Amino acid sequence: MIKKFAAASLLVMVSSLAIAQPIVTDSTSRSTTDSTSNSTTTVKSPPPTAVAPAITTINNDVCATAASGAVQTQILGISMGGTVRDMNCERIKLSKNLYDMGMKVAAVATLCQDERVFSSMIAAGTPCPIDGKIGEAAKEEWKRRGALENFDKKSVGNYAVKPPVVDFSTTENK
Repeated sequence: MIKKFAAASLLVMVSSLAIAQPIVTDSTSRSTTDSTSNSTTTVKSPPPTAVAPAITTINNDVCATAASGAVQTQILGISMGGTVRDMNCERIKLSKNLYDMGMKVAAVATLCQDERVFSSMIAAGTPCPIDGKIGEAAKEEWKRRGALENFDKKSVGNYAVKPPVVDFSTTENK
């Protein structure tokens, strides 16, 4: 039985090899494509940003205050910064340096350029020095120059105080 099966199988294989021939086809194809497309592109990016500059003072011995700011719109951005002098701070530092050098009257005279100090000195009975005069002599000189006017205790220490005017001209009698 195995011999018959082997012979039949051999016969089928030989016959199929003899019958099989390759199939050859020759074809040409041509394709044309027309395409139209409409597209919209949306670019998402962060908005422009104006950044305020950082302004620093190196140490605390500077009599200036720093300020900066920035403004941004859809189109334009502006930033700026700067410093503002503190004149009272400068006056205090100048007075301290004069005092440290032993120039006490000059230190007090520097502080007296502030109206509050001037008024306080009058109220304390020790008017600010002027032209090298101190005490009662200074008080009389301030009265002569019109910086003090007696208003019967309506103001600080019996006097209405006008801001002192530093006048370096000669002190001739008016």
